[in-house]
This record gives sequence, C-alpha cells and structure tokens, in this order.
Amino acid sequence: MDTEATPAEVDVPDAELVQQAQSGDTAAFDQLVSRYRSRIFGMIYNMVHNEQDAWDLAQDSFVKAWKSIGRFRGQSSFYTWIYRIVMNVTIDSLRKKQVQGGAEFDDTIQLKEIDPASRTVPHADALPHEQMEHKEIRGRIDAAIAELSPEHRAVILMKEIEGMQYHEIAESLGCSIGTVMSRLFYARKKLQGLLRDVYENV
Repeated sequence: MDTEATPAEVDVPDAELVQQAQSGDTAAFDQLVSRYRSRIFGMIYNMVHNEQDAWDLAQDSFVKAWKSIGRFRGQSSFYTWIYRIVMNVTIDSLRKKQVQGGAEFDDTIQLKEIDPASRTVPHADALPHEQMEHKEIRGRIDAAIAELSPEHRAVILMKEIEGMQYHEIAESLGCSIGTVMSRLFYARKKLQGLLRDVYENV
C-alpha cells in the first residue's frame, strides 16, 4: 500500500537522494522517480500517443536510470539527466517502429532563416461554444506532430509543452544548441505546411 511522504522526505534535496541511491538505497531512488514520474509520463505520452506504451517506456527508462545511477556525476540536475535517458529510450523505440517521417530527418538545415520566437503551433483560448472545434484542431495538431521524425517531435514537445530553453533541450538530447535550433526550424516548417489552413483560421 502506498504511503504519503513525510515532510522530511519531501524536503530532501535531489542531490542527497542521488547519493543515497548510488549507495544502493532503492527507497531514495523511488523518491526521485516519484517526484518526476508524472512529468516524464506526460512527455512520453505526447511522443507516442499510447498510454500503455508510455508506461512501458517510462518503466524501461527508470530501470535504465537505476542501473546507470552510479555514473551520474551531478554535472546537471537529476531531472535533466533522467530526462536524457527517457528521451533516448523513447526515440529509440519510435525509430524501431519506423515512424512516418523518419526518413526526412536532417540536421543540416541552414540556421540563418530561423526565428527563435516563431510560433510552432497555433494557440487560442477556447470559449465554451468553441470547444468542439478546438478539440478537432488539437487532433489535427497531434496528427501533424506524429508525422515528424522522433528527433523533431522531441524538440517540438520539449520547447512547446515543457517550455524548456534551448540549452536545456540540447543537454537533455546530448546535442548542440545549433542542432536543437536546426531541428526546431525543420519541425516548425513542416508543421506550418501541414497545418496551413489551421494557421489561417486562428
């Protein structure tokens, strides 16, 4: 049966829990996982759009993190470290399933045309009578994102859903900031093409 964490447990810094986990304390690692489980599941779900697959990938990621915890050196936050593991596991899984759009993956896009502030997807607050229409738009956007390669899907979701900065995305994916910008540029251009009519009506 699950028990609620005591205030003392809640206040334990990640770094301290990491040290305990590195000494073989599974309870400390469980606490770390509990802190970020919901965010991690949400991100994976946005990548794969299947609840069971998302839970399976989250579990695979946590197992891999536990096996690798001894190599964590604290050069980044624990969340950034485990996030990188999660994204690698998820992207690898999507690659194996040969997700549509994967063949178009290209990190060589010229950066001179990139506007870092450009919109990725349309945003609008739905009024009650507009909710059905916006649900349809949301479905269109999700379907368009699903056509991106795993790498491009990841950067779009990390930027737009997670609100992460370029350097955070780069650190999580183990690539350069330039590569992140290149992938965002490509993904935005493709989404704008797929959602041209949506953009014109919001």
